[in-house]
Amino acid sequence: MVLISVRHVTPHSLRHFPLTQHFLPKQIPSLKNRIFSFTATATMSSTSKKVLVPVANGSEPIEAVITIDVLRMSGADVRVASVDKQLRVDACHGVKIVADALVSDCRDAVFDLIALPGGMPCATNLKESEVLETIVKKQASAGRLYAAVCASPAVALGSWGLLKGLKATCYPSFLEQLAPACAATVESRVQQDGKVVTSRGPGTTMEFAVALVEQLYGKERADEVSGPLVVTFIDNVV
Repeated sequence: MVLISVRHVTPHSLRHFPLTQHFLPKQIPSLKNRIFSFTATATMSSTSKKVLVPVANGSEPIEAVITIDVLRMSGADVRVASVDKQLRVDACHGVKIVADALVSDCRDAVFDLIALPGGMPCATNLKESEVLETIVKKQASAGRLYAAVCASPAVALGSWGLLKGLKATCYPSFLEQLAPACAATVESRVQQDGKVVTSRGPGTTMEFAVALVEQLYGKERADEVSGPLVVTFIDNVV
C-alpha cells in the first residue's frame, strides 16, 4: 500500500529538495509501511487563488496528485476534499489519498477554481455527490473557473448540464457519452471553452494543470512553473 497525504498543513515548498532515500528519513520518520507523505509548500499570500480538488474512491492518483502539486507550486491555496465520509480515499492501483477536508465542509466556501480528477469509479462517485454538484453548479453560475479530466467531463460535468453549448474533451472511451452533453467533442489534449477546461487522461494531466495555472495567474506564471518541470507540450491548448 502507498499512502499519499496531500493535506495542506504548512506553507508549501519541498520542491527544492529531491525526494531521495537520503532525504526522506529526515522528513518522514517511519517508512515501515511505505506510507509516503508529500506535504509540499508554497508561499501563501492574500492574493493566493483558492482551489478545490475533490477526490473519491477510485480517483486516478496521477490526475489528482499532479493537479494538486502543480497548482500548489504556482502559489494557489488548494483544498483537497473527500466526497466520502472519511478523509482517506482508496484511489486506483492501491494508492490511498488523505484529503484536507470533507466536501461537505466546503459548501459555503468560495473558490477561484474547482478541478475534478478522473478515474473510475471516481467520476461516478463525484457525480453522485449532491453536495459537490451544488458547489460546482454555484461555481458555474458565478462565472468562475471549473475543470475536469479523464472520465469526469462526461460522467460528472456533462451529467450536471455544465457543458451545454461548449466544446469539451475527455477520456477516449467516454467521448460517446460526452457528445450529447456539449456542443462539440474534440480530441485536443486540453480544451478550454469559456470558463471550462477539460482534458483527456493521465498522460495529459501535466498540460491540464499548467493550463489551469495560466487561467488563474497568467502565462508568465504558467511558464515559471512548467519550466523546472521540463514539460513538453505535444500540442497547444485549444
